[in-house]
Amino acid sequence: MPLQALRTVAKSQNGVGAFILQCKRIDFHYCDWAGSSRGMNAFLKHQLPAFAAQNPSIEISVSPRPGRHPVIKGQYINGREKAICVRNMEATEVTKKAELLKTASGEKLRRDRKPVKSFNESVRGVWSPFHGRQYKI
Repeated sequence: MPLQALRTVAKSQNGVGAFILQCKRIDFHYCDWAGSSRGMNAFLKHQLPAFAAQNPSIEISVSPRPGRHPVIKGQYINGREKAICVRNMEATEVTKKAELLKTASGEKLRRDRKPVKSFNESVRGVWSPFHGRQYKI
């Protein structure tokens, strides 16, 4: 009976093939009256149309919140939401915070104990202390 090799099919992973942006919606909340929203108002008037044109896959909504500090909220495809307060920031800083929310994955920030994560098995196999040279005691 001839030997046949097993066919393995690679699992689709983000970044392999087509990239899917994790951020699905960004909400901009501002106040017309408060001075802490000055940078946010400048961003909304001058830089938001260009930001929206560069990111057609993200739903963008703008809503006033009178008497409150300006906030940017990002909603992600995994169901999580991140919010950043942008009070007293300039328009360029608000742009950086919007980019930060756009490129974030939506996952909680956590410390990586192992720097490499993989779904695939090791090429070398599982290590055991019985591999390699035998040591005499």
